[in-house]
Amino acid sequence: MSQTTRADARKNRDLLLAAAAELVAEHGTDASLRDIARRAGVGIGTLYRHFPTREALLETLLNANFDVLRARADSLLASPVPSDALLTWLGELAAGAATYQGLPESIMNALANEESGLHASCAGMRSAGGRLLERAQQAGSVRSDVTISEVIALALGLAWAAERSVDASDLVARMLSTTMYGLADRGQ
Repeated sequence: MSQTTRADARKNRDLLLAAAAELVAEHGTDASLRDIARRAGVGIGTLYRHFPTREALLETLLNANFDVLRARADSLLASPVPSDALLTWLGELAAGAATYQGLPESIMNALANEESGLHASCAGMRSAGGRLLERAQQAGSVRSDVTISEVIALALGLAWAAERSVDASDLVARMLSTTMYGLADRGQ
C-alpha cells in the first residue's frame, strides 16, 4: 500500500468518525450506517472496510469519550471536596451520555457484556469513577452502602431522561443535585 493510499484511508476513517459523531448525536446509536457513509462522502463499502459492524464503529467513536471520562475521574481525585468531585464527574458522564440518543443503554449493555468491544473502556471508566466514590465515602459525604454501578446507573438514568426533556442541561443539574442529596451519609 502506498503512502498516498494510507493517507486516503486515514482521511476516510476520520471523515467516517466525524459523520458518525454528528449522526449519532442527531439520531441516536441506531443512526443509519448508509447515511453515515453518505455524509462522510464515501461508499458503504468503505465504511465496512473500516468498521465491519455497527458496534465496531460505536466502539471507536465512544472509546475515546470513555477514556476522557476515566482520565477526568483520575484528575478529580485531587479535589479538596470529594463529594464535589464525584458530582462533577457524574455531571460530565450524564452530559456525555445524553449527547447521543441511545447511549445510556449501550453503556449499560457494554458494562454487562465482557465480550463487547466497549466493555474495556466502560470498565476503566467505571473503575476510575469508583475511586471517586470511595474517596467521597471515606470522607463521610456519601453513604457506604452505595456502589459505583448504582451511581453510574443513576447518572445514565438522568441522561436517558434528559434525552426526552426540552431543557436537558437544567434537568440533569437539578436531578444530580437531588441524587447527591439522596446519596449523602446522614449517619443512618
